[in-house]
Amino acid sequence: MSTGSEPLAGFAVGVTAARRHEELATLLERRGARVVLAPAIRLVPLADDAELLEATRACLAGPLDHVVVTTGIGFRAWLEAADGHGLRDALISRLAATDILARGPKARGAIRSEGLQERWSPDSEECAEVIRHLLDREPAGARVAVQLYGEREPELIAALRAAGAEVIEIPVYRWSRSEDSTQLRRLVGQAVAGTIDAITFTSAPAVAATLAVAAEDDLEEALLEAMRTHVVAACVGPVTAQALTGRGVPTVQPERARLGALVRALVADLPRRRSRRLSVRGFSLELRGHAVVLDGQLRPIAPAPMAILRALARRPGHVVSRAELCGVLPGRLAVAPGIRDAWAREARPRDARPQADEHAVEMAVARLRRGLGRPGIVETVVKRGYRLACDPRVADRLPAGAGG
Repeated sequence: MSTGSEPLAGFAVGVTAARRHEELATLLERRGARVVLAPAIRLVPLADDAELLEATRACLAGPLDHVVVTTGIGFRAWLEAADGHGLRDALISRLAATDILARGPKARGAIRSEGLQERWSPDSEECAEVIRHLLDREPAGARVAVQLYGEREPELIAALRAAGAEVIEIPVYRWSRSEDSTQLRRLVGQAVAGTIDAITFTSAPAVAATLAVAAEDDLEEALLEAMRTHVVAACVGPVTAQALTGRGVPTVQPERARLGALVRALVADLPRRRSRRLSVRGFSLELRGHAVVLDGQLRPIAPAPMAILRALARRPGHVVSRAELCGVLPGRLAVAPGIRDAWAREARPRDARPQADEHAVEMAVARLRRGLGRPGIVETVVKRGYRLACDPRVADRLPAGAGG
C-alpha cells in the first residue's frame, strides 16, 4: 500500500495534451497522481504543402523586415518542408538577415538550434505584445512573415495590414479535434461529477476543443463552474489560459512554459486546494482528492463515501444529519441540469440513483468505514446523524482548508 508520501498521491489529473502527453503523464505519475488521458486535439500536417511552398517562395522573392516565429515545432516543420524543395539553405540565409521575433521559449530554442538568433521575444508570450512591438516600429511598407501555429492569427495579421505592412502567412500545420472524443467526454463528465481534481492544458486549441465537447453535451457551463470551484485548471502559459481566465476560471501557471514547470506548479497548488488534515481518535487523517492518508497510508475512497467524509470534515466533531448528507451524495447532485449524464458515466449504478435517500447515506457510510479500515473514526449519533470522532472544541480552532 502506498504511503502517500508522493505530493500528488490521491489526486486524479486529466491530461488533454496531444503532443508529449506520455511525457506529461509520466511526470505526474512519478509524483503519485492518477492520470486520466484525454487528448483533446491532434496535429494535422498540411497534406498538400502547395500553400506553404508558395509562402516560402514569397519570403525568398525579396528582403524580409520581420519574421514572427510562434512555435518551435512549426518553425522546424517549415524548414523541413523547405528542405524537401531544396530551399532550406536559401531560407536560412534570408532569415539570418531578418529581424526575427520569437513568441516564446520553445520558438527561441528552435531558432537558435539552426544557428540563428532572435532579435526580440515578449515576456508574456502573448500575441498582443507582439502586435504592440511591431506597431511601435511603424511597419508601413515592411514585409512581415508570420509562422502560423494551427490556426489563423486574425488580430495580428489585420493589425499589421491595417498599418500598411505586407504580411506573408506561413501555414505549417493545423490543429484538429481528436477523431474520437470518447475519452475527452469522459474527462468532462468526471470533472463535472467531482471525480477529477485537476485538468492540464498545454495549448489554447486544447482548451477550445474541451469546451466545445462539453458544449455538445450541454455541460460547458457546468465544466466552467467546476473549474471555478473544485477542479484546478493548470495551463502551461498565459496564451493557453486566456480563454479560461476570460470566463472567470482561475488557473495555475508556471513561471516558464515547460512541462516540468507545469507539474511543479500543480504540485505546489493542488494539495493546498484539495487536501485537509485532521486528528481523529489519535489518527492523523488527511483528505485528498479521491483518497485519504490515514497514519501515513494512502487509502482510495469511492466517490459517494468521499462526499460523505468531506461533508463531515467541514464540521469535524459536530453531528451532520442524514438529510444533509443526502444532499451531498453524487446521486442527489446528479439531478441538476447537465450533471445527471455526467455522473451516470462515472459513478456506480447504486451511487447514481436520482433520489438519494437515507438508506443511500447508510450504505455510503458503511463503505466509508470499510475504506478507512479503522473503527470509530465515523460515529453514528442515534436518530441524529453522523460525526467525525474528534473534539469539536479543538477542531473548530483548526484552519478550514480548501479541500475540506
